[in-house]
Amino acid sequence: MTEATDLAERAGDRDPRVGLRAVAALRRLLEQLEAVQVRSARHQGWSWQEIAAELGVSRQAVHKKHGRR
Repeated sequence: MTEATDLAERAGDRDPRVGLRAVAALRRLLEQLEAVQVRSARHQGWSWQEIAAELGVSRQAVHKKHGRR
C-alpha cells in the first residue's frame, strides 16, 4: 500500500484523532506534490498562466505561492 493510499484510508477512521492526523499528513503531501509539478512545468517552459489554469487558481495565486522557489 502506498503512503497516500494508507493516509486516505486513515482519513476515514472513526477515531477523529487518527482521521485528523491523516488529513494533516495528506495536506502536507499534496503541497509537496504540487511544488514538484509546478517546478517541472516551469522547467519545461510553462507560463504561470498555464500552470494556474491547470490548478484552477489565478496566475497571481500560483506565482505568489511558488514564484520564489
